[in-house]
Amino acid sequence: MSPFLAGVLQMLALIAALALAYRPLGDYMARVYSSDKHLRVEKWVYKAIGANPDVEMRWPAYLRGVLAFSAVSVLFLYGLQRLQGSLPGSLGFVSIDPDQAFNTAASFVSNTNWQSYYGEQAMGHVVQTGGLAVQNFVSAAVGIAVAVALVRGFARSRTGDLGNFWADLVRGVVRILLPISVIGAIVLVASGAIQNFAGIHEIGQFMGGSQQWNGGAVASQEVIKELGTNGGGYFNANSAHPFENPDGFTNLFEIFLILLIPFSLTRTFGRMVGSLKQGYAILGTMATICVGFVLLMWATEFAGHGPALEAAGGAMEGKETRFGIGASSIFAVSTTLTSTGAVDSFHSSYTGLGGGITMLGMMLGEIAPGGVGSGLYGMLIMAIIAVFIAGLMVGRTPEYLGKKISTREIKLASCYILVTPALVLCFTAAAVALDTPATSMTNSGAHGFSEVLYAYTSGANNNGSAFAGLNADTQWFNTTIGLAMLLGRFVPMVFVLALAGSLAEQTPVPRTAGTLRTEKPLFTGLLVGTIVIITGLTYFPALALGPLAEGLAS
Repeated sequence: MSPFLAGVLQMLALIAALALAYRPLGDYMARVYSSDKHLRVEKWVYKAIGANPDVEMRWPAYLRGVLAFSAVSVLFLYGLQRLQGSLPGSLGFVSIDPDQAFNTAASFVSNTNWQSYYGEQAMGHVVQTGGLAVQNFVSAAVGIAVAVALVRGFARSRTGDLGNFWADLVRGVVRILLPISVIGAIVLVASGAIQNFAGIHEIGQFMGGSQQWNGGAVASQEVIKELGTNGGGYFNANSAHPFENPDGFTNLFEIFLILLIPFSLTRTFGRMVGSLKQGYAILGTMATICVGFVLLMWATEFAGHGPALEAAGGAMEGKETRFGIGASSIFAVSTTLTSTGAVDSFHSSYTGLGGGITMLGMMLGEIAPGGVGSGLYGMLIMAIIAVFIAGLMVGRTPEYLGKKISTREIKLASCYILVTPALVLCFTAAAVALDTPATSMTNSGAHGFSEVLYAYTSGANNNGSAFAGLNADTQWFNTTIGLAMLLGRFVPMVFVLALAGSLAEQTPVPRTAGTLRTEKPLFTGLLVGTIVIITGLTYFPALALGPLAEGLAS
């Protein structure tokens, strides 16, 4: 079987699996966030943290809950790393340096999971399981909670109430993430992923000599890192490591986990706003962009120029021979179109245009389908922009889901889409212009610029993957990327929740003959065009200096 045909068959199998899970999971999540009942274990949690889950919150109170919980999480994870040398199960590893501890704490709390360290050479069992794995769950639940709050803003009227953050957070962990993670971990262990608390072992090598490896609760962390679109690997090789990702089946299963909740949330959205067709329109937009990016990636990576590439069947540099070009390309697109950051291949070794595709996926705002929660609310923001543009073209006040899109809503949506480009471009410009950061670039020219651009794109968009040719373990990059991750995660949430509160206070506008039908394919096409054009106008000059220049020169 040809590598290309194998990739096509895997893509079809992935689409079929997601289609089978779409309806039951989407409907289940809608029931979870619409229920007024609490499980016994949830009541214990509410009592422990002193929260009343039945009190409705307006957007400022909801935002305070998000920020307070996240701030405490950063401090806790930072302290845990700084104390690692004194903790049991540290495997002899010393405490993490202050700048790297800040970077890692910001990374995992912001659902980014950028790693400027070697996991198997830096983090002990307590930090991995009690710190990083816990944040994989709760940071994902925070993203879903904010998305659900925005959906309630569309669904409710004449009230500013958006639900209760603590109830949404706890339900996301207890009822959604934990059950799926338990099942997923069993599948990974049965397929060969390791799950233990073993110490460091000396292992002989085939060609002589030895190498040290440590064990860990890898399968359980692997499943939530993919399911929660986190991405931080137990090992430096991430999902290319056989302990994390043993074979072709687990590779496809992990891609499935990455896309499962983000795609299914569109069904949850349609169910909660009372129109499944609206959910299908958002799903169609996400799927169109996702499949389009896979096809573009295949076109760049399978198109081998020269004897070596033709003999290998394409650009095999940096790719796992266990997975091949087809599956590696699907994984690369899935992880950069979501806020995951997990990798099963070396993105820096992709072709120039292939590397540009991974960057563009993040630059779109990671909304096709995006991270858990963040993808949905990012797509809904873009839908508001698309409706506004359509209103300008026909000279009519724009409406979306029965809500008028007035000056206030457009200002909030505009601020949302400007935050991450400002962070990416400003930090990249500073890093390239200053002498100290430039010494971290192991490559010169267009590829070296792409490494820096990719790093800040990944950080500000809460992705976490990297062009690994960049030495990011310096005070400059640890600090600035840490700031980019925190600002890129929580500043947009301010505008999302403010927008949700504004929408919830409105009185619904009745549909008329002139109302734009946002559940139709025409709107899906308009939305795709809006996303691509806005992103292209924002990032094209930077992309032209990096991946486009490299790709055209090769």
